[in-house]
Amino acid sequence: MSPCYNRDVSDLLHLPANTSPDAICDAIDEHGGVIVDNLLDTETLTTLEAELRPYLEACDSGTNAFAGFRTKRIGALIARSPTSRRLATHPLVTSASSQYLAPYCDHHQLHFSQAVAIGQGEGAQMLHRDRGVWGSTLTRAVETQFSTIWALTDFTHENGPTRIVPGSHRWEKDRQPADDDEIVSAEMRAGSVLLYNGTVLHGGGENTTIHERVGVLLHYTLNWLRQEENQYLSCPPEIAKGLDPELRALMGYTLGGPVPGFYSTPGAPGQGVELAPPERLFERATASGTGPDAV
Repeated sequence: MSPCYNRDVSDLLHLPANTSPDAICDAIDEHGGVIVDNLLDTETLTTLEAELRPYLEACDSGTNAFAGFRTKRIGALIARSPTSRRLATHPLVTSASSQYLAPYCDHHQLHFSQAVAIGQGEGAQMLHRDRGVWGSTLTRAVETQFSTIWALTDFTHENGPTRIVPGSHRWEKDRQPADDDEIVSAEMRAGSVLLYNGTVLHGGGENTTIHERVGVLLHYTLNWLRQEENQYLSCPPEIAKGLDPELRALMGYTLGGPVPGFYSTPGAPGQGVELAPPERLFERATASGTGPDAV
């Protein structure tokens, strides 16, 4: 497939909002990453900013070069932000993620949620591959991730856009860019989204402006891998009970295959369940008629 795209914002491939999962997967296969323009409207961006801003304001900046000394990062977006839930289950994104990761699993899951505000004077983050969170023992024949960065503000060349090295997902693992010409900035308008895999080299950019560059990161992975963000602690059952079952399953409140992920309830004999799928937890609360505190 040869998707239509434009290069009016940067040298990275851009697709329109009405693109297809096939076109996204083809582009990531070829380049390692792609931008889909203008998926979110102004009202959604305003609401998302209002939900996340108090947490960003209360958060301290990072304490090392990788996290950024002038960068703020917050997690638990599914628990904290109803609009982030809509992003996590966006039909185009989840369809593309499920399709892209399908050769390596029978289902994908939400791996990571974070809002990142890169502040004035922040330097460029080191280039890295996200699959490194599992160390170096997992074969590169298996693609681990389908990742997204949603732009809450415009990502410009000057304010710290994500830098990406197209094609580097096919390089030998120790190869680095020979020069800056191999690195492109993921410049995009607010409301657009960068989608990329876990093997492509990338990193946050340098912010030489007086304004923050704010993005929402929602990453997906194979349902048999340990998630980077512990969703069951970031969004525990007492909060997850109010979420859509589709979103709960995406977070991992479901079996990760025929067997992995079952639970048994502690307590007195005969007063719980044995070897039950996670969905049973929420069914029991509904059936008991005792309301939210049953979970």
